[in-house]
Amino acid sequence: MTRRTFFCIDAHTCGNPVRVVAGGGPLLPNVSMAEKREIFLRDHDWVRKALMFEPRGHDVMSGTILYPSSRADCDLGVLFIEVSGCLPMCGHGTIGTVTAAIEEGLVVPKVEGKLSIEAPAGRVDIEYVCKGQFVEQVRLFNVASYLHAQDVDLDVPGLGTIKIDLSYGGNYYAIVEPQANWSGLDAMPASEILRMSPLVRKAAEEKLAPVHPEDSRIRGVSHVMWTDRPRDERAHARNAVFYGDKAIDRSPCGTGSSARMAQLVARDRLKVGGTFVHESIIGTMFDCKVEGETRVGDRLGIKPSVAGWAQVIGHNTIFVDPRDPLAQGFQLS
Repeated sequence: MTRRTFFCIDAHTCGNPVRVVAGGGPLLPNVSMAEKREIFLRDHDWVRKALMFEPRGHDVMSGTILYPSSRADCDLGVLFIEVSGCLPMCGHGTIGTVTAAIEEGLVVPKVEGKLSIEAPAGRVDIEYVCKGQFVEQVRLFNVASYLHAQDVDLDVPGLGTIKIDLSYGGNYYAIVEPQANWSGLDAMPASEILRMSPLVRKAAEEKLAPVHPEDSRIRGVSHVMWTDRPRDERAHARNAVFYGDKAIDRSPCGTGSSARMAQLVARDRLKVGGTFVHESIIGTMFDCKVEGETRVGDRLGIKPSVAGWAQVIGHNTIFVDPRDPLAQGFQLS
């Protein structure tokens, strides 16, 4: 292996990082992004680790690699990479990637203000608003989302028995609402979220082991969402989403917001056509909407949309040199 060079555009979406790999990513066959994801995981996962893990990344690092789409109805193919793996879909990653791609001239949409990306989870339509040369807002019309299971009892060391719902919005989320054995986010510092979330995720996976009804490659509980009342008067709910081994999403989480809306609709706490403003752990917000009903396999689901903003913060040329004993990154246990 010779030294590899990656040209990256670094950005953040409502506080959560997005490292957009615009050059240097591995060449992959002209197949669907779902198939590209499988090939990448099998043959090139060292790229993800090198760019997401320390010393080039950190415990919350997230990013994308850009590819031509294999679909005629999409403008861009996007592979999502982060510390936890290679995700089928990522909402905050989409918002940051579209912002960077438009502002840096990496894509020329067929229709101004609109484009479509091919994600491993499927086609995602986008609308964006510009003010001059800068993107002010990106709205993604996410993949079909649904409530997979509700009122599931989990025995969690340190918490006791808690009830969760499991919902899908591009990834599977164990959703925890305030209850007898958990009083809410105000009494839960970030250190406690990091300590308890892996236990909740493990218990949820052992009990439910979800598999997507239409794509068996999408499986497993990857995220835990802790929910509470909002602090901002404009918001309807607040959340802290755990992913990877030690990461808390600083944004309100796009696929998580989709999963949350699917849960609320299934529980008749949010109507089709209704809006939902989701507040993050740091107070940033996504403006979301239930665009319509749909089906996911034999289950009733929703068509969600999520809107937010992102900021490009710099260009970054990263070297991965085989002489470096930490070339493929590391994480502290």
